[in-house]
Amino acid sequence: MRDALAKPQPIPLREAFLFWLKLGLISFGGPAGQISIMHQELVERRRWISERRFLHALNYCMLLPGPEAQQLATYIGWLMHRTWGGVMAGGLFVLPSLFILIGLSWLYIAFGDVPVVAGVFYGIKPAITAIVLQAAHRIGSRALKNNWLWGIAAASFVAIFAFNVPFPLIVLGAALIGYVGGRLAPGKFSHGGHRAAQTSYGPALIDDDTPTPEHARFSAIKLLRLAVIGAVLWLVPMGLLTLLFGWDGTLTQMGWFFTKAALLTFGGAYAVLPYVYQGAVGHYGWLTPTQMIDGLALGETTPGPLIMVVAFVAFVGAYVQQVFGADHVFFAGALAATLVTWFTFLPSFLFILAGGPLVESTHNELKFTAPLTAITAAVVGVILNLACFFGYHVLWPSGFSGHLDWPSALLALAAAIALFRFKRGVIEVLIGCALIGLAVHLLR
Repeated sequence: MRDALAKPQPIPLREAFLFWLKLGLISFGGPAGQISIMHQELVERRRWISERRFLHALNYCMLLPGPEAQQLATYIGWLMHRTWGGVMAGGLFVLPSLFILIGLSWLYIAFGDVPVVAGVFYGIKPAITAIVLQAAHRIGSRALKNNWLWGIAAASFVAIFAFNVPFPLIVLGAALIGYVGGRLAPGKFSHGGHRAAQTSYGPALIDDDTPTPEHARFSAIKLLRLAVIGAVLWLVPMGLLTLLFGWDGTLTQMGWFFTKAALLTFGGAYAVLPYVYQGAVGHYGWLTPTQMIDGLALGETTPGPLIMVVAFVAFVGAYVQQVFGADHVFFAGALAATLVTWFTFLPSFLFILAGGPLVESTHNELKFTAPLTAITAAVVGVILNLACFFGYHVLWPSGFSGHLDWPSALLALAAAIALFRFKRGVIEVLIGCALIGLAVHLLR
C-alpha cells in the first residue's frame, strides 16, 4: 500500500494558508476533537506528515503549558514553511475564534436580559457543570494510575476547595512532589506519551526518514535571536499599556494576569480555569461567577482552543468597567479581548519556535517527566473543584440558604447521563440543554 501511492508534492504556502484557515473555522470538540481532525486531514488524507512524526510533535506539545492542539498546528506549519508558516498556522487556529467570541460576547452583554437569550443560558449552565465534571473524569482516568497520584489529586482538591490555595502554588507543590517522588519511586511517576499506530497511509511529504530541514536544525544564535524577539513582543505592548494606563490600569493588569495564566495551562484549558476565576472573579472582579459560567458555555460552542474563554473574560471586564467611557464600551471590550489573546498565546508560539529544533534533533519517543506527571494529577483535583464551584452557583443561585433549583439539577443530571452513559458530544448536549432551558424559562 505504501509503495502504491505517490509521495505528495511540496505544498504551496497559499494552499497551506487555506487549509489552516479552514481548520480554524471547523476546530470544534476541544483538543481531542481538534487533534483528531488534524490527524485525519494531515496524516490520513493529505499525507503532509507521517503518523510517527505527527505523534512525536504532539508528545512535545503535551509537555508544554498552553493549548496542545494550537501548538501542534504551529509546529507542523513551522516544519513545512519555516517561521512564518508556524505563525500562520497557529494564528489562523485562533483568529476565527477571537472574532466570533468578540461578537458573541457583545450580544451576550448587550442582550443577555432578553428572555430568549436568558432562557438559552439557563439551560446551558447545568450542562457546563456536567461537562467540567466529565473533563475531570477524562483526565483522571488517564493520569491517576496509582495511589501516589490519587493522593496528589485529593490533596490539590482540598487545598483549593477548603483553603483557597492559589493555583500557581498548587502547581509548584505538585512539581516538587513529582521531582522528589521521581527519584524515590520513579515507577510511580512515569507516564508514556502517545504512541504511533502501525497503520500506514502511504508516503508522506514529511516522512519518518525525511531529513530535518535546514531551518529546523538547532542553532544557539537562532535561539538567542528568538528570545530577544519574544521579549520585545511582550515588553512593547506591556510597556505601552503601563505608560498609557498605569500599572494598576485594567488593561495592564489583564495583560500581566493572562501572561501568568498562559504559563500555567498544564493539562489543558480546564486546568487553568480555576486560576482564571480566582483572579478574574475573586481578585479583580472583572465579571461575576454566573458570567464566568456563561463564558465557558460560549467557549465550548465556538471553534478554536477552549482557553479562548479568556477573550470573553477580557471583553466583559473592559465593557462593564467602561475603560474608555460609556460611549466606547464595545471598543474597550474588543481591544481587551485582542490584547489578552496576544498575551495568552505569545508564549505558545515561542515554546514551539524555540523548542522545535531540539525536538527535531531526535525522533525517539518523548516521555512525560515526573514533575509534569504530578502536575497533571494535581490538575484533576483542581478541575473537580471547578465543577463544584459551577454546580454551587447553578443549583443554588441564591446560596445554600436559598432553594435548590430543581430544573437546573435535573438538566445537570440529564447532561451527565448523556455524556458519561451515552457518550454524546459536547455540542449535542449543549444544544439539547439550551432548548430545554429555553422552554422552562419561557413557561415560568
